[in-house]
Amino acid sequence: MNVFRILGDISHLLAIIILLLKILKSKSCAGISGKSQILFTLVFTTRYLDLFTTFISVYNTVMKVIFLLCAYITMYMIYVKFRKTFDSENDSFRLEFLLVPVTGLSFLENHSFTPLEILWTFSIYLESVAILPQLFMISKTGEAETITTHYLFFLGLYRALYIANWVWRYYTENFYDQIAVVSGVVQTIFYCDFFYLYVTKVLKGKKLSLPMPV
Repeated sequence: MNVFRILGDISHLLAIIILLLKILKSKSCAGISGKSQILFTLVFTTRYLDLFTTFISVYNTVMKVIFLLCAYITMYMIYVKFRKTFDSENDSFRLEFLLVPVTGLSFLENHSFTPLEILWTFSIYLESVAILPQLFMISKTGEAETITTHYLFFLGLYRALYIANWVWRYYTENFYDQIAVVSGVVQTIFYCDFFYLYVTKVLKGKKLSLPMPV
């Protein structure tokens, strides 16, 4: 553990809490991509199957359980409790364009050819592109609510902090995970335009809009 990983975990958790509070406070899922949330739920589910096989620390276990619970609660809010407010027309990104290549890549490039390892690798690759349906939805609607942009900012900040965490671990522990690092860098690249617009528009009280991501 180091300060970058802790801050990254806090940023990640804060992003999810912001999203849940937005839904609960407004009683609406408007502007939120259910498809991105499906992908993030798949990410957490396939990554944290080791909850049943491996104990690392209390912190690690608690954080995994929290992320899983929040993911499924978010899914419930979008597709059950507030489903009438869900904008399915603009949430039209085709998930098979992401799931098929990610699944194939996880079988071809992994640390070991075992079920848990393949699923963990799948989760890493999938997380790197899971935000695309949300960015695609924003580009279709033309703008995003400020609270939604805050959610995206902290989600991107989490990934940037994890890159710092990997750099720190490389120099202090000689630890390097190529799959996680490359996927994390790819994911951060997707946020670059968003970070620029967030600083130049959202923080100045203006509406945010994005160009077509794909």
